[in-house]
Amino acid sequence: MREEILSRATPPARYALIDGNSFFCNCERLFRPDLIGRPIVVLSNNDGCIVARSREAKELDLPMGAPFHPLRAALRRLGVAVFSSNYALYGDISRRMMQVIGEFSPEQEIYSIDECFLRLTGEFDSQTQGRAIRRAVWQRVGIPCAVGIAPTKTLAKFANHLAKQERGYRGVFDWHWLDEHGAARQLERAALTEIWGIGRPLAEQLLRHGITHPRALAEREPAWLRRRFGVVVERIAQELNGLPSLPLEDFAQGKQSILSSRSFSRLTGDIDALRASVAYHAARAAEKLRAQRGVAHLVGVSLRTNPHRQDLPQYRNYCCLALPQPSDDTLAIADTAARALAAIYREGYAYQKAGVMLLEIRPADRLHYDLFAPLPDGKRQRLMQTIDSINRRHGHGTLRLAAEGLSQDWRMRRAFLSPCYTTSWTQLPVAR
Repeated sequence: MREEILSRATPPARYALIDGNSFFCNCERLFRPDLIGRPIVVLSNNDGCIVARSREAKELDLPMGAPFHPLRAALRRLGVAVFSSNYALYGDISRRMMQVIGEFSPEQEIYSIDECFLRLTGEFDSQTQGRAIRRAVWQRVGIPCAVGIAPTKTLAKFANHLAKQERGYRGVFDWHWLDEHGAARQLERAALTEIWGIGRPLAEQLLRHGITHPRALAEREPAWLRRRFGVVVERIAQELNGLPSLPLEDFAQGKQSILSSRSFSRLTGDIDALRASVAYHAARAAEKLRAQRGVAHLVGVSLRTNPHRQDLPQYRNYCCLALPQPSDDTLAIADTAARALAAIYREGYAYQKAGVMLLEIRPADRLHYDLFAPLPDGKRQRLMQTIDSINRRHGHGTLRLAAEGLSQDWRMRRAFLSPCYTTSWTQLPVAR
């Protein structure tokens, strides 16, 4: 009886999914008022493909993922602003946006660079709450966003899609605004791939079993879905029925492995260029490792030529070495990575890509050290903390390994890179 009274007194919690609209493009527009109303595209690594489009670019039917160079002349003719990916800028704007959103609930899950979930409890008006979130992000960060609210995370993600789709909703949509018939109609009209967690391969499998839209998935027997597709699809169906099956993650789970890798701007066989690349990736991976308060046991280095250049000799290899003891120390990781590179490097090849992977990652505070191994050096730990602090304050690469400067041949091609307005003192906007 007491539980029944409490359930009537306390409204069930709801989830909100907040997503920055055309996030990469609007980060570029933030410091360029002349780009307001102008179509914008952002390119992938090495300026290869279009990976982000502003609303104006979408209205020009510019395809997502299209190679840039064949479209270069057309983009210039259409007056499209083109940018190389500026992850330092996007990451800092993301941090500011998540901080503002987090003020609206103590329970927040950061899902991606431009998306996060909030768990909303108690009595509230969703229109008022949603607009308050949008207004705070716009006024304090400068990024337009949409808010979807629903009883489950999967439906909140879909509600966010509806908030963007219909301008009449003004960027906010609550699944509770729909009656039973309206909710069923929305799920019938949607494609399977519009549902969070359903990609094209899974959608094709569902279609082969007669599940043609999300409503059909929600109506299938849970036990049958588990037998055919596993527990993940069963949980998606439960979420579509308004039954929370995916808890909010208070903290991002620490990764079991960390990879830093990138294609070169041009093919190279120069060992110094490869050493510089591996040193850079080792430093970046170690920085990420410290950010999640982990230590790695193994360091892997991969090296390969361009598999699409059949006119050139092909070679690829990988070497994994154990650290002397589990560590998050950049110098120890870079030294081990250099030895792994030396083991797999072969002369006479034009290499396209190198990468560093940290494996067997464990939380630093739960690590049991070997009784006879030396304890971590306190001075080196303070050095790593100082390096991270300076690079966060003054921009990535302010302090770096000397080996990273052996050669610049491995660097990415980023011909349209904007300044790092918020993370580098030397690139602050100048008023004239």
